[in-house]
Amino acid sequence: MATENKTAELTEIEQFRKDHGLSIKEERPLTTLNLGPTHPATHGIFQNILQMDGEVIVDAVPTIGYIHRAFEKIAERRPFYQITPLTDRMNYCSSPINNMGYHMTVEKLLGITVPKRAQYIRVIMMELARISDHLICNSILGVDSGAFTGFLYVMQEREHIYDIYEEVCGARLTTNMGRIGGMERDLSPKALHLIGEFLKRFPKVWAEFEKMLTRNRIFIDRTVGVGAISAERALSYGFTGPNLRATGVDYDVRVMNPYSSYDDFEFEIPVGSKGDTYDRYLVRNEEVWQSLKIIEQAYKNLPEGSYHADAPHYYLPPKQKVYTSMEALIYHFKIVMGEIDAPVGEVYHSVEGGNGELGFYLISDGGRTPYRLHFRRPCFIYYQSYTELIKGGQLADAILTLSSLNVIAGELDA
Repeated sequence: MATENKTAELTEIEQFRKDHGLSIKEERPLTTLNLGPTHPATHGIFQNILQMDGEVIVDAVPTIGYIHRAFEKIAERRPFYQITPLTDRMNYCSSPINNMGYHMTVEKLLGITVPKRAQYIRVIMMELARISDHLICNSILGVDSGAFTGFLYVMQEREHIYDIYEEVCGARLTTNMGRIGGMERDLSPKALHLIGEFLKRFPKVWAEFEKMLTRNRIFIDRTVGVGAISAERALSYGFTGPNLRATGVDYDVRVMNPYSSYDDFEFEIPVGSKGDTYDRYLVRNEEVWQSLKIIEQAYKNLPEGSYHADAPHYYLPPKQKVYTSMEALIYHFKIVMGEIDAPVGEVYHSVEGGNGELGFYLISDGGRTPYRLHFRRPCFIYYQSYTELIKGGQLADAILTLSSLNVIAGELDA
C-alpha cells in the first residue's frame, strides 16, 4: 500500500512538472515551508504551510484564528453602545466605515432616520477611510515589489487623514467615531479647514505615487498575470469590493443598495478585466480618485441642520445638559448602562468597506443586548481563495498576491 501511494504521488508530481514546463525526470523532493504566522511579509498573523518544488508552490494549507477575539460572542453581552469599539478593531485601516456601518444597522432596527447633514458627514469620513485603506494597500504592494519610497511618501498623507479623525472624534486609529443616531458633534471650523486642505494637497501626491508604479517596468513584470482569478470563480467564493471589481464585475454596495445619501453623489465604479494583482492595484488607485470626487461633492454641498436624529432614548444628550437637566441625566445614565430595551427584530445592513461588502446581521429578542450579531467580514470570505491563487506560482508571487488582496488580520479573525 505504501508503495502504491508513493507511486501515485510521484505521478502527480510528474504531471505538475509537465504542466509547468519542468523536467519530469528530475525528481527532487518537495519542501515544506512555513510562511507565517510571524513572517513580516504576511502583513498579519496567519500561517500558510507551503509545499514547494524549488521556488514553485505545489500546494498550500492556510491557518487562521491567531488573533480571534470572539467579538460576536462578546457583543451578545454588551449594550448596543459598547459594541462600537469592537467594530473598529476589525479592519483598523478604515475604522470609521466599520463604526458607521454598525450604527446604521442598529438605526435600521430602531427605525431611526438620520438627518441629511449627519449622512453627508458620515460619507466624508467613510471616503477618507477608504482612501486611507487603499493608500496603505497599494503602497505596501509597492514595498513588497521592492519600491519603498512611495510608501514613505503617502504615509504622511494618512497622518493628515488621521488629523481629521482626531479633530472629529478625538482618536486616530481605532476611532469609535459617531453614535447611533448620527455624529457625536458637528464638524468644527478646524475640521472643515483640514478637509479642505486635504482636498487641495492630496491629488498631486496621489498622481505622483501613480507615476512611480503604474508604468514601472519592474512593477508591471511582478504583478501582471500574478494571482489571477476569473469573475466566475470570484463570485463562487463570494468576492466583493476591489478584488471582485478587478475581475470585471461592477458590484458596489454604495450603488446597488445606496445608504447614507450615496445616491446624491456622482461617481464611477472602476473595474478591471483580468482579476490579477495588477488589476487589483489599478482598481484601488482609481477608487481613490472617485472617493476624492465624492468627498468634494459632500464638502461643498454640506446641508444645514442637525448632525443627529431626535431620538432621546438612544442618542446621548449633550454633556452640558447632563450637568444641568435631570431628564438629560436620566437618559444619559440609561443609555450608557444599557437599560433601554431594543425592539424585537431581525435586520441586515451592509456598507462598502475598504475590502468589500461589510455586513452586520443583527437579531434582537427585545432585550438590552443583541441576541445575535454576526459580522460579514470580506477578508474572511476571499482569503479562502488564496491557495488557488498561488498554486503554480513562485514564492515571491505569493507575497505580492497576498498583499494585493489586502487581507487584514483583525477583520479576517474578528
